[in-house]
Amino acid sequence: MKINSRSDLDFMERIQQEVTAHRTASPSDGTYYASKLGEAWDRARQTSAYASLDAFSADAFRDLAATSKDALKSQPLDYLRVPVDAGLKYYQTTGTTGTPTPTPRTARDMIANTVSVSEAWRGMLAGSGHRALILLPSDIVPVADLMVGVCEFLDIPHVKAYPYTTGISDWDRIVGLWEVFRPTVLFVAPGVLLEFSQVLKRRGLLDRLRESVELLMLLGEVSTPELRAMAGSWWNARAYDASYGSTESGTLAACCAHDRLHLLRGANYFEIADGDGVAPAEAGREGRLVVTPLNNDARPLLRLDMGDEVSLTGGCPCGQDTPTVTVHGRGSDGTAIKGSRVRTRDLEGIVYANNDVMGYLIEIDGEGTRARLLLERDPGTDRDAEPARNAVIQRRTEEHLGFRWDEVRFVNRLPASTKSGGSQKSWKRSNFRVVDEVVPA
Repeated sequence: MKINSRSDLDFMERIQQEVTAHRTASPSDGTYYASKLGEAWDRARQTSAYASLDAFSADAFRDLAATSKDALKSQPLDYLRVPVDAGLKYYQTTGTTGTPTPTPRTARDMIANTVSVSEAWRGMLAGSGHRALILLPSDIVPVADLMVGVCEFLDIPHVKAYPYTTGISDWDRIVGLWEVFRPTVLFVAPGVLLEFSQVLKRRGLLDRLRESVELLMLLGEVSTPELRAMAGSWWNARAYDASYGSTESGTLAACCAHDRLHLLRGANYFEIADGDGVAPAEAGREGRLVVTPLNNDARPLLRLDMGDEVSLTGGCPCGQDTPTVTVHGRGSDGTAIKGSRVRTRDLEGIVYANNDVMGYLIEIDGEGTRARLLLERDPGTDRDAEPARNAVIQRRTEEHLGFRWDEVRFVNRLPASTKSGGSQKSWKRSNFRVVDEVVPA
């Protein structure tokens, strides 16, 4: 996080005060949101996409049509307030749902997002003597840079080592680094954690290396409760679904110590879109999440429809008043398999429920009428028990997804593309393979 001027320092202190003072802000806090939305509206009017807007008012905001993700992705430069080459850092989205979106960020973009996330995690990370290992990519995508910024802001010693950076980091290098640094926190994508766990199990190193680890902060991909429980049991650590957001919007929710994602209300204004229209986001509502980031500088966005179906709840055991969000995925998400629409969370809730699977790959024919599920076996499991586990997976798939696999088979290794996390996080790209035919062996 770059601060090299008094104005940026003042901005950082202002954001810190805002996100802490208004962490529990509700849509009824009119004074705070009117001021912040007015500032965001004025920045947005400096873009081509919103240039026709009149001056801000509460009525004008309520009457403004939502900005769709498709519109943003089709004309991304129209939503920029600054030229692409004027941002301090240039990022792109991963392109999991289409063409990558150019996303430059100014220093203020990075300061605001970093401070918002840091304050949300302060109680979990700060002042506990933590040391963080960041196993996330930093090329083009912002996730590793954000984790570095959080560690810097919270004064946490850290090191960044993405294992798929050819010629720099590999598993041998990371194991050697581990012996010296002894991390207590891992910031890591779920797929990378699965691969790393398998490497250590095969080498007989997991028991020794996990001794220092307390927290597994999973980012960059969907992670299910079943996967987190499985990984936590391997590492004897607590695994968290650390945050939710997007490269375009910034971080929208961050986890608490009870593994619930809380909306970052001090930094965003949230609404829910459903069949009755758009309404303020409150516990008990469900529908598509609509967000106006309050501090976006290079790309101010107004009423961005994330396209994600969510449900909001209250009463978290951590005591925070802000709603918790469960993200069910986009309505268009999923892949047709044997006549059923299958989404990541649905399938992984079945695959990872037994704590003995290191990854999976779906092979389907061109019409999606035949499908095989390949499971990467845990090196330490009993192979004689695999037929029984296959039968359980078949039964659960039929109960929850409405079809049976033509074959379920355990294998020793799957392609690296199923594991490499944030660099290839598209589920359809990394966990599916179309083959000429699917015939049980």
